[in-house]
Amino acid sequence: MLERMARLSNNLKMKNKLILSFILIVMVPVLIIGGTVTFYFREQALDNAIDQATNNVEKIKTQTLNMLRVPTDISNSLLFDEGLKELVNTRYEGALDLTKSYLSYTKFKDYVRQYKEISGIRFYMDNSTLVNNLEYIPLDEQIKKTHWYQKAAANKNIGWFYIPDVEASPVHRLSLVRKVIFPEYHSSGILMVEMDQGELNGMLRQEQFDTYIADEQGYIIAASKPVMVGKLMKDLSLGLGTDTEYKGAYKKVLNDKASYVITDNLTPDASMNGLRIISVFTTESIVKDANHVSMMGFWFMLLVLVIALIFVYIVSVLTTGRLLRLSRQLNQVALGKFDVVSTIDGNDEIGQLSRQFNYMVSSIQQLMRQVVEKTEHNQALEIAQKEITLKMMASQINPHFLFNALESIRMNALLKGDREIAQVVRLLGKLMRKNLEAGREKTTLQEEVEMIRSYLEIQKFRYEERLDYTIIVDTNADKVMIPPLIIQPLVENAVVHGMEDKPDGVQVNVRIQEIGQGRIRIEVEDNGTGITEERMDEIVRYISGPEDKEKRSIGLRNVHQRLCMVFGPSAGLHIRSKAGIGTTIYFEIPAKEA
Repeated sequence: MLERMARLSNNLKMKNKLILSFILIVMVPVLIIGGTVTFYFREQALDNAIDQATNNVEKIKTQTLNMLRVPTDISNSLLFDEGLKELVNTRYEGALDLTKSYLSYTKFKDYVRQYKEISGIRFYMDNSTLVNNLEYIPLDEQIKKTHWYQKAAANKNIGWFYIPDVEASPVHRLSLVRKVIFPEYHSSGILMVEMDQGELNGMLRQEQFDTYIADEQGYIIAASKPVMVGKLMKDLSLGLGTDTEYKGAYKKVLNDKASYVITDNLTPDASMNGLRIISVFTTESIVKDANHVSMMGFWFMLLVLVIALIFVYIVSVLTTGRLLRLSRQLNQVALGKFDVVSTIDGNDEIGQLSRQFNYMVSSIQQLMRQVVEKTEHNQALEIAQKEITLKMMASQINPHFLFNALESIRMNALLKGDREIAQVVRLLGKLMRKNLEAGREKTTLQEEVEMIRSYLEIQKFRYEERLDYTIIVDTNADKVMIPPLIIQPLVENAVVHGMEDKPDGVQVNVRIQEIGQGRIRIEVEDNGTGITEERMDEIVRYISGPEDKEKRSIGLRNVHQRLCMVFGPSAGLHIRSKAGIGTTIYFEIPAKEA
């Protein structure tokens, strides 16, 4: 039987398996059980909804009392606050004194920042020297006529009122109002702590039914629909009076729909009045939603899901067994074995994957052969390209100094006949012969130093006393092999640029010395005009970056690139320079002899 089911499952498309499983295991049982449970518990849903609404009202009552405890504690703290007493009872002679007092007393602002349940604190005082800054407000006739002020002035207990629009200082939210007496000054004032409307509405936002909180005058001070805040309860046409006799659950007809109204009262400790909580829902919405029925249906659906899980497990065992075989074959390919052949049977997606696996292995073998051939070809091209590039960079030496030297020799020959000219011509010929040998792959440091000395002697003949130089070479470094014409561009750069704006001449020092760990340091130093930081950054970016024919310092770039190609990136040029002091260029290479 299981073998027959296995063959049938293997020949079905995965999509068909899922659809069939969903219809047989989910849709049919849920429709049958859901219809039966909904019909059976229809009558109980309404009673459960009433209990839920009553519990919600009780919960809101508790939350509201907890929230009102914050402004109550704040008012108790301020009742005997000496700073507040002195501030509101002082007669100020000028705006400066008043401003200083306002700025020095920060408890109102501190409480507002500390407690999210309140949005503001005010104090109303019969003191004409105060200025209304929405915290300390001098009393006027308009305020004295308000309901909340008269109630608070006539009672020592706490009052809770929704403060409607007052033109001079609008509040529009539930506020704690209480009388504060100052026996020392034979005066009194009214303290008002304003509740945060967002926190009040936040308690009701998640309520399933329309829920309201109203004060003794019938103003809605919080609602699950914030747009209702500030309206009067009589506008809702609930048929409830403003007294506290209405408490409990009442069946009403609202907007031609059978509804229930759940109401309860709360009176905080030490308060002269209280608030009312009202929750409203229609009978139709409860029967339709059937929230509690859904909870019972959940347990039935859970049983269905357990049965479905068993069925899915059987299918998964049959499916994953074949997938594991394919996975093991994929692992063999991942380990480099490309002669694997998959033999998983079936016409479903797994069988198709098996056939595509075999095709993939064949394609990988073919691609690997192509990649090997292509890699060998690219390596040959890269080697040839590097050789061409090396020869081209070695030949890019600026010959202008030769023409300048020849011109100096010519002018000197016209003016005087001297052996010095013969010596310079000999050095120049020697230097030109070395340049013609630049195509060699490597030369010794000794030959390179001879070439540098010839170049400097020619330049000294040209500049006379304006040029002086020293060459210091460790004896053990003579046989070290380097690319030809690798130091001469650095010396040329030191002479040419060192002479700029330097009428008293330049000193060029060439040092070649061992630095340990089998490495040689080659350094060219001058005391010329130096390089600015901006120009230095530009040179560093250019010699290390892509080629730009419009840029200067071509010789430095070629030397840097050749060093990196022959000895690696760490052997590139390093430049230190300060404007007006001089420049030092150096590089380090392995001390390898011929």
